[in-house]
Amino acid sequence: MIKNNMLRNLLHRISPLLIGLLLVLLGLSGGCASGPQWDDAQRAILEQRVRERYQALVARDYKKAWEYTTPSYRAIFSKQLYAKKFSYAVDLELTGVEVVNYDSDAAVASVVVRVMSEPIKQTSSASSLIGATPERLREKWVFSQDQWWFSVNY
Repeated sequence: MIKNNMLRNLLHRISPLLIGLLLVLLGLSGGCASGPQWDDAQRAILEQRVRERYQALVARDYKKAWEYTTPSYRAIFSKQLYAKKFSYAVDLELTGVEVVNYDSDAAVASVVVRVMSEPIKQTSSASSLIGATPERLREKWVFSQDQWWFSVNY
């Protein structure tokens, strides 16, 4: 009987501590999974990152563009391997950036990038008549380590 009372008293004292600790841990883990507060300033930061990446692509500085990819991607794929994904036969011109969706729980933004794309080497008379064509590219950007990163679709 004495042992049971001692055990109950011990559990009664420890129980609130364990519950409190559990609540603190759950609160911390929830905070880590969500993204930044979404406002005009955060939108401007993301749009600037997208523009900077495209400035590198327009300049054919693919190694610089690689620096905008997620840290997990960069840990696996080298700058040289990333650069091989691109064609030197197309000129790009950035014409617009629009954030179309933001999921704060996943810390992911969907961005539509508008570009004019034109082949450098005209392979046919039709391609020279067509010239530059507009394209809308959908991209996913992830917020991690206090920064926006381009998520490469592989």
